[in-house]
Amino acid sequence: MGFSSYLYQRPDMEETKHLFEERLETFRACNSVVEARTAIAAINAIRDAFDSMGNLVYIRHSTDTNSEFYRDEQRFFDEFGPVMQSLTTAFYDALLTSPHRAELEKEIGERVFRLAELQRKTFSPEVLEDLQKENELTTKYQEIVASAKIAFDGKELNLAQFGPYTESPDRDLRKAASEARFAFMALHEEEFDSIYDQLVKLRHGIAVKLGFPSFTELSYARLNRTDYSQEDVKRFRDQVHREIVPIVEGLTERKKARLHLDKLYYYDGAFSFATGNPTPKGSPEELVAYAKRMYAEQSDVTKSFFDFMIENDLMDLVTGPGKAAGGYCTYIPQYGSPFIFANFNGTSGDVDVLTHEAGHALQVFLSREQVMPEYYWPTFEAAEIFSMSMEFFAWPWMDLFFKEDTDKYKFDHLSGALSFLPYGVAVDEFQHFIYANVDATPAERKSAWRAVERKYLPSRDYAGNEYLERGGFWHIQSHIFGTPFYYIDYTLAQVCAFQYWQRSLDERDAAFADYLAIARKGGSASFTELVHAGNLTSPFATGCLEEVSGAVRVWLDRIDDSAF
Repeated sequence: MGFSSYLYQRPDMEETKHLFEERLETFRACNSVVEARTAIAAINAIRDAFDSMGNLVYIRHSTDTNSEFYRDEQRFFDEFGPVMQSLTTAFYDALLTSPHRAELEKEIGERVFRLAELQRKTFSPEVLEDLQKENELTTKYQEIVASAKIAFDGKELNLAQFGPYTESPDRDLRKAASEARFAFMALHEEEFDSIYDQLVKLRHGIAVKLGFPSFTELSYARLNRTDYSQEDVKRFRDQVHREIVPIVEGLTERKKARLHLDKLYYYDGAFSFATGNPTPKGSPEELVAYAKRMYAEQSDVTKSFFDFMIENDLMDLVTGPGKAAGGYCTYIPQYGSPFIFANFNGTSGDVDVLTHEAGHALQVFLSREQVMPEYYWPTFEAAEIFSMSMEFFAWPWMDLFFKEDTDKYKFDHLSGALSFLPYGVAVDEFQHFIYANVDATPAERKSAWRAVERKYLPSRDYAGNEYLERGGFWHIQSHIFGTPFYYIDYTLAQVCAFQYWQRSLDERDAAFADYLAIARKGGSASFTELVHAGNLTSPFATGCLEEVSGAVRVWLDRIDDSAF
């Protein structure tokens, strides 16, 4: 049954609410753990049905933001998602106070009780309308970004379609493309600032109503961060500043040398080699065929997974007019189906989609039989372990995709992954500033961004671009608008992925077996619990970042990148 046949029907919220409350009363009245398990399964069926319809809308709306039908349906879920959240919170209350709790913890795991305790703090009926407004604003941001129709090179391009131009060996073309891309962002600067200002104040108000000192604490609770704190994150950022920024500055000097440039500007950021960046050798259809072969040879598990994705048409990969920016993987519970959304544009990022997003999809595919919806996905930073690690586990097959550019790709991939860490923590530090200074003006926010950039990205130079010099770059980072504080997660996961990369060089089978084992656990364990179970060292552990970055630097130093 292909994705196009997956039936969407708008939920009747009155009926859904009535049925949920009826089954919740049944759960409260249970006389045994057996009855309680049956009642929980009935409640979960309602939750899965609602989430399935919501994700079908999300996929189809982001595939074509010009569709009036799915635009309206997205607004429906923006409005009624918080209503479902209120029902789920009532379920959490009943779960936590159940007389069968001790037995249920053995049956369905104690993790869901920890999550319930945390999530119960993030909702009350008092903030329902605020949550609806938050959804509305984030959707508005996405639609503005997706609306880009920029005249360039005799074509009409969306933002994703500028990718190949920003990697062109022609420096003038790179500059023109970058300027055109950010001219679109600058054109909507006041709209972005207004949306974000409303979001920041709205989120702070929600936090106060819920009894949190600021939105930062509420956000950590929303993200189910049960085993590390703001202080742990700050220490990690400080380590990145101390250990990684100098290495990345050294990589920048190497890049200048091999490009024969005295200075690098922002429009040189995506261009890595004077002979041209590594690019995939094949059409989108051929790349998928290479991926099919790769996953078939990787393991029986990955073969079954990727065959399922292809047979059910669960990937929308090629960019086009009206398509939302970026890429993601989501999950449709009623069909047991992951879904990969992307914007292929002829760059190496197309292959990264077939490894990164496929890593997400593999994880949820393997944990789809978990007993609770809370366990389908791990927390964000744990989820990114599976995507980023798959990028490295795929290395033995990169010659399929890149042919003569394979070594060039591996150097670019590894050095790029390390170079990402300072940017990733910069986004996080910026957001901590934002929600600690709710009344900051748009100009003050941009000034704060520039200060963070200069700290972590000292070589970044905007070549006098007025919008970027003012500090507008962060407008293009959708996570800041839609999923606040979800960015440090990428850096924590990257440190774990580097460990799997290092292990895969010497003990590939054992490393991959550990990877698959924790993928099956899904969200039934916390981030640090999964790290331990996967035979990894926590990124927060003393010396971890230094050791991991040292291994990466040694590998990169062995490569004569001037030969590429």
